[in-house]
Amino acid sequence: MDVILHLGAHRTATTGFQDYMRRHKAPLAEQHVGFWGPGRTRRGLFSGIIPGPVAARGRDLRTRGEGRVQLRLKGARLRGVKTLVVSDENMLGAVRENLCEGSLYPSAGERMARFARAFDGEISGLLLSVRSLELWWCSALAFGVSRGHPLPMRNKLAMIAGSQRGWRDVITDVACAVPGVPIRVMPFESFAGRADIFLARGTGIDAPPDNDRQWLNRAPGLPDLRRVLTERGTEAAELPFGMGRWNPFSNEQHAALREVYADDIMWLTAGADGLATLTEDRIRTRAGTTPPAGSDKKGQPDEHEERQVARPG
Repeated sequence: MDVILHLGAHRTATTGFQDYMRRHKAPLAEQHVGFWGPGRTRRGLFSGIIPGPVAARGRDLRTRGEGRVQLRLKGARLRGVKTLVVSDENMLGAVRENLCEGSLYPSAGERMARFARAFDGEISGLLLSVRSLELWWCSALAFGVSRGHPLPMRNKLAMIAGSQRGWRDVITDVACAVPGVPIRVMPFESFAGRADIFLARGTGIDAPPDNDRQWLNRAPGLPDLRRVLTERGTEAAELPFGMGRWNPFSNEQHAALREVYADDIMWLTAGADGLATLTEDRIRTRAGTTPPAGSDKKGQPDEHEERQVARPG
């Protein structure tokens, strides 16, 4: 049985892909394709693999977690599954960790080493979606604020923009943690809102067409953030005027993040030192990113360059 881990990342249309896999469970099962998504992995399956803040006394939670994964893998094989797709972006880390550390998945290597042990050498391939860093961080920050994080201080924005850690570093950490396993990198700019094409190009599966494409869990735009902050009684006036995407970075910071991503793509295009394979959709790249039908309500918000003066600090 081939086991393919889809690592996300967050803010790269991962929720839409998971929704597609659930909606097409029946036709995929006819091809002996199984799927584990967050509905399974976050309801106890992965418990103990990554240590929590407090370990239970007298219980080896990690060993129990690894055993649980092995039992579920055995069950999938007995049911005749030939290809198992496991999709959970939290395997790489959490958005809140990135925001608190001001760094892109700083613990990705350590976390993936634990998952490699849990799957006990049965991982056949890894899929990773990447996104231009200035847009990724804008989306992550907006998501974080909507979930309770404060508006970022100037020093935090400077830390993020000044960090040289990009997708190349994340990929290198993952490759070291899961040596010998092929890593296929799928740019958000090529595959966003096209889960069927993503599955086909990423796994070789004859993916059923998606006739109800939706971009889910999109980043909140400025009106949504104003509402959230007003309800919390904080800081809404510090957001800029406008209706589009929130961009808290200065022009210089925006350019610095974009440059790191350009270097990442150049490295991937040149072969990624043999660590990963870049997969692009040339037709999509030439034509530009076109949102799926109905995305004005369910897709990514307009990418207007709305800016704000960050909070001092």
